[in-house]
Amino acid sequence: MSPVLAGVLQLTALIAALALAYRPLGDHMAAVYTSPRHLRIEKAVYRCIGADADTQMRWPAYLRGVLAFSAAGVLFLYLLQRVQGGMPLSLGFASISPDQAFNTAASFVANTNWQSYSGEQAMGHVVQTAGLAVQNFVSAATGMAVAVALVRGFARSRTGELGNFWADLVRGTVRVLLPIAVIGALVLVACGAVQNFSGIHEAGQFMGGSQQTNGGAVASQEVIKELGTNGGGYFNANSAHPFENPDAFTNLFEVFLILVIPFALTRTFGKLVGNVRQGYAILATMGVIWLGFTALMMWTEFAHGGPALQAAGGAMEGKETRFGIAGSSIFSVATTLTSTGAVDSFHSSFTAFGGGIQLLGMMLGEIAPGGVGSGLYGMLVMAVIAVFIAGLMVGRTPEYLGKKIGTREIKLAACYILITPTLVLGFTAASMVLPDALGSMLNTKALGAGSHGFSEVLYAFTSGANNNGSAFGGLNANTPWYNTTIGLAMLLGRFLPMVFVLALAGSLAGQQPVPETAGTLRTEKPLFAGLLVGTILIITGLTYFPALALGPLAEGLS
Repeated sequence: MSPVLAGVLQLTALIAALALAYRPLGDHMAAVYTSPRHLRIEKAVYRCIGADADTQMRWPAYLRGVLAFSAAGVLFLYLLQRVQGGMPLSLGFASISPDQAFNTAASFVANTNWQSYSGEQAMGHVVQTAGLAVQNFVSAATGMAVAVALVRGFARSRTGELGNFWADLVRGTVRVLLPIAVIGALVLVACGAVQNFSGIHEAGQFMGGSQQTNGGAVASQEVIKELGTNGGGYFNANSAHPFENPDAFTNLFEVFLILVIPFALTRTFGKLVGNVRQGYAILATMGVIWLGFTALMMWTEFAHGGPALQAAGGAMEGKETRFGIAGSSIFSVATTLTSTGAVDSFHSSFTAFGGGIQLLGMMLGEIAPGGVGSGLYGMLVMAVIAVFIAGLMVGRTPEYLGKKIGTREIKLAACYILITPTLVLGFTAASMVLPDALGSMLNTKALGAGSHGFSEVLYAFTSGANNNGSAFGGLNANTPWYNTTIGLAMLLGRFLPMVFVLALAGSLAGQQPVPETAGTLRTEKPLFAGLLVGTILIITGLTYFPALALGPLAEGLS
């Protein structure tokens, strides 16, 4: 079987699995967020945190809940890392330095999981399980809660109420993430992933000598790392490590975990607004972009010229032979079009245009299908922009799902789409003029290091501000400058957009729906899906094309 045919079959199997899960999972999540009943375990959690889960919140109260919970998470995870050296099961590792502890705490709470450390050489079992793994669950549940709040803004009228953050947070964790994570962890363990609390072992090497290796609760963290679109690996090699990702089946299974909730949330959206065809339109937009990027990445990596690469069947440097070109390309696109950041190959080793595709996927805002929750609310904000543009074309007041898109709504949407580019381009520009930041480029003397070195810095801040977490190699990001600035980019890139999303949701929820007329734009039709795809690509292109031209495009054309 040719590698190309194998890739097509993998992609076909993945699409079939996602299609099978789409309706039941989407309907289940819709039922979770509309159920009037609380489970016994949920009531116990509410008593512990002192929350009244039946109280309806307007957007300022909902936002205060999001920010307070996240701030507490950053503080707890920071302190846990700072006292690691004195805790049991630390595997003898020292406490984490202040700047790196801040960076890691910000990273995991912001659902980014950017790692400027080697997990197997820095983090003990307690920090990995009680700190990092817990944040993998609750940061994902926070994103889902904000997305559901925005959907309620479209669905409700003249109330201004968006639900209850604490109920949404707990339900998303207990009823959605935990059950799937338990089943997924059992699948990974059955396929060979590690799950234990062993210490450090000396392992002999084939060519002589030995190396140290340690186990851990890997499978349980691996599954929520993918399912919650988090991405932080237990080991430095991430999903290229056989303890995390043993074979080609688990590789495809992990891609399925990355994509299944973001895609299924479009069904949840359709159910909650009372029109599943609206969900199908958003699904089609996400699917077209994802399939297009995947096909383009596979073509770029398979077709890369040169006799050595042709003999290898494509650009294999930096890729796992267990997964090959196709598996690595599918995984790479899935992880950069969502806010996952997990890697099963070395992204910096992809062809120059392949690296550009990864960068562009993040620059879209990671909305195809995007992160758990963040992908849906990002796409809905882009839908608001698209209907506004359509309204300008025909001279009609824009409407979406029966809600008028007025001055307030479009200002909030515009602020949302401006935050991330400001962070990415601002921090990248500062890093390119500071000597200490430039000194972190480890390949400044390599051929083409000018454009590739710029791409490394651009990738780092694109990944951080978009809450992705993957990285180009060759950049030493474990410095006070990068730990601090990327940490700030992650926090601001996560929570500032949520401010505008919840404000938009509150504005929409306070409106009286307007009836459809003959002039109403039919947003469930293919025409609108095409308009939405075009809007996303044009806005991203106009924003980032100069930076891409200095980085991957210049390298690829050189």
